[in-house]
Amino acid sequence: MSDDATVRPGRIILLNGASSSGKSSLALALQRQLDEPFWHWSIDHLLAARVLPHERMASGDFEWARMRPAFFDGFHRSIPALAAAGNDLIVEHIVETSGWMQRLVKLLAPFDVFHVGVRCPVDELERRERERGDRRLGSAREDDATTHAFGAYDYEVRTTAPADALAADVLRAWRARSHPGSFARMAARA
Repeated sequence: MSDDATVRPGRIILLNGASSSGKSSLALALQRQLDEPFWHWSIDHLLAARVLPHERMASGDFEWARMRPAFFDGFHRSIPALAAAGNDLIVEHIVETSGWMQRLVKLLAPFDVFHVGVRCPVDELERRERERGDRRLGSAREDDATTHAFGAYDYEVRTTAPADALAADVLRAWRARSHPGSFARMAARA
């Protein structure tokens, strides 16, 4: 175990985009191409791990609407906790509100964050959503209408190109990025 004073804070590549926009495919392509290990961290991973009491929620014992704020607050707080321990992260998220963005800017202010907007045409989002079959139809369109409205990006991609090519583009931009990045600039204005 290392002394906290010697731990290099983790770097964060934050992918923000609508449901079905290609964030997971891009994150996996980034992991394949990065020279160092980066964790892939997302809400979908927590849901797939069944950390929530899904059966009790389905039976009506617990209400998702009541649990949701604490769930997302916990997810947001987990990002700086993992990075503070020295873990480099690729975080995929759907930033739903300006309050969430403000919270993330505050929580991640001490870290090197590269903020990537993941965009996709709505007709393609809807095609992917139908093909997946595990999302409420219409959620991708709703996400697309709001998720890009709450902050500046360091880089943006359109996921109509192959994920490996997009990952190479993101990594070129990440390596050539200027400081301060978009999150540091947003934090300075807060």
